[in-house]
Amino acid sequence: MDPAAAPVVLVLASGKGERFLASGGSGSKLQALLGGRPVLQHTLDAVRASGLPWHLEDAGHPGMGDSIAAAVRATRAAPGWLVLPGDLPLVQPATLRAVAQALQAGATVAVPVHAGERGHPVGFAAGCGPALAALAGPQGAAAVLKAHRVTPVPVDDAGVVTDIDTVQALAAAQDLLRARGG
Repeated sequence: MDPAAAPVVLVLASGKGERFLASGGSGSKLQALLGGRPVLQHTLDAVRASGLPWHLEDAGHPGMGDSIAAAVRATRAAPGWLVLPGDLPLVQPATLRAVAQALQAGATVAVPVHAGERGHPVGFAAGCGPALAALAGPQGAAAVLKAHRVTPVPVDDAGVVTDIDTVQALAAAQDLLRARGG
């Protein structure tokens, strides 16, 4: 895949992690240790290994919509975007490439699906840019998803649905990481 024609992975790392703290966690969920390394480091390692261009949005925006909008505005010339919350440390590089390939094959919106469950990263073609850049608030890109036909991308990657919202989710991710041999 030609990196110049590839969508940009937007790694969202601006959230406050309130559910993580409410579940008994301490500090940032993105800095919580998973297999001895911070959650966000796992996510960034997968993004780097995918070979896709990427942008880290960590400016402390009030909501996911605000984070997505800022990241899209910062990468306005991109041929598309993969929106990846930073708290998905087990997503596989091949999954990122598969969603990118769906966009390059003509999908307007592409969503990985594991065992019947939609996950992340959600891919958006360049035509979605103005709507994404105008987002605000906690809902993320739900309105943009509803406005377009969504192309499912079947994947054998539980990492697309394994986010670290609670300490219990962190423990489950640790189990999955161990099962993968990590």
